[in-house]
Amino acid sequence: MIRRRVSVLGATGSVGTSTLDLMDQAEQAGTGAFEVVALSGGANIARLAEQARRWRPAVAVTADPARLEELRAALAGTGVEAAAGDAAIVEAASRPTDLVMAAIVGAAGLKSAWAAAATGATLALANKESLVCCGAALIQRVRAAGGRLIPVDSEHSAIFQVFPEAAPERVARLILTASGGPFRRTSLEAMAGMTPEQAVAHPNWSMGAKISVDSATMANKGLEMIEAAYLFGMPASRIDVVVHPESVIHSMVEYVDGSTLAQMGPPDMKTPIACALAWPDRLSWPAPRLDLAAMGQLTFEAPDPVRFPALRLAREALEAGGGAPTIFNAANEVAALAFLDRRLAFLNIAAVIAETLGRMVKTGADSDFDDACAGALALDARARRLALEIVGDLALVA
Repeated sequence: MIRRRVSVLGATGSVGTSTLDLMDQAEQAGTGAFEVVALSGGANIARLAEQARRWRPAVAVTADPARLEELRAALAGTGVEAAAGDAAIVEAASRPTDLVMAAIVGAAGLKSAWAAAATGATLALANKESLVCCGAALIQRVRAAGGRLIPVDSEHSAIFQVFPEAAPERVARLILTASGGPFRRTSLEAMAGMTPEQAVAHPNWSMGAKISVDSATMANKGLEMIEAAYLFGMPASRIDVVVHPESVIHSMVEYVDGSTLAQMGPPDMKTPIACALAWPDRLSWPAPRLDLAAMGQLTFEAPDPVRFPALRLAREALEAGGGAPTIFNAANEVAALAFLDRRLAFLNIAAVIAETLGRMVKTGADSDFDDACAGALALDARARRLALEIVGDLALVA
C-alpha cells in the first residue's frame, strides 16, 4: 500500500482537485493511505473548506487575505488552522511532508514551489512557470535538499517514465505530442474571430480556462518544450513537437539506436498525478483503460507554424536563453488573460508575445539560489508591465 504525507498547493484548481479525488479513490480501494499536511486555494472558499473538512490538514490557506474570516468560519470546530496571503502559502509549502503537489497556476505559484524545493520532499510539479522561469536553478535546489522533482504535465510525465535517467547520452531526441487544440482544422481567417468560449472547449482534456487557451494557441506546447529542455538536459534542437489528435501517446523518447519508446494512456490527468504520488511504485486506482482496438487508429501531423506562431516564438526564446523564456511566459499569461477578458483578439495573443520579446533585453535571473526566484519574479514583472502596454495598443484589432 502507498503511504504518503502530502501538501497540495492549488487544491481548488483542476489539478489540485484531481489529486485529492485520486487520493480518495485510492483510499477507498485500499491501495493508498494519505495524510494531508497543508492545503492552499484561491477564491473558492467553499471548496477549500470542504477539502479541509475531508482531509483535516494542519493548515488551510486562501490566497486572498480578504477571505480569511470566511475561511475561519467555514473551518470552525475542525481543528484546522486557517491562514491567508502569499507568505502563508510559502509557509505551508515549507512544512515537512513527503510530497508537495505544486499546482498553483501561473507565476503566482513560483514562490511556493521554490520554497517547497528546499524541503527535501518530492516536488510534484504541475506549475509550468516554476521551471520556465527558474529552470536549472529550481532543479538544483531540489537535488541539493535531497528531494526529487517529478513532472505532472502528461507530456513530461510520459518522458519521465521512459527516460534513462542514469544514461541520458543514450537519448537522441524528445518528441512532445500535442492534441492540436480546438482550432487544429480552423482557418486563420476564422481563428481571428474566435471567442473565449470556443477557445476553452478542448476536444480531449478537462482543464482550466487559461491552460485551455494556451492549448488553443499551442503556447502550452512551447512552454512544455522549454520545461523539457530543463528537466531532461536537452537542447532545443533535440526536442520536437508532433500533433497527435487522439492524445493517447503522451510523448516519446527516441534513442540513439533508432528505438522510440512511448508512454500511452487515455487522456486523464489523474494518470500522471498517480505516477507522481506513488513513484517509483505504481498506485492502483479505478483508472480508465486503453482500448486500442476500439480506437482503430492513431494519427500524427506536423504543427502548422503559420496558424500557431507561439510554438516558434517559444523555441526562439529557448534558443536565446537567459531571461527570454521568462519573458515569453509572462507575455503569454498577460495576453491569454486579456483574451479571456475579451480585451484582445485571439490571434493577437502571439502578437503580444512577439512584441514583448522583441522589445525587452533578454537577461536571465541570477543563478544563486537565494536570488534566482527573486530575479525571475522581477523580470516577470517587467515583462508583464510591457505586455499590458502592448495589449492596450493592440486591443481587439485582429
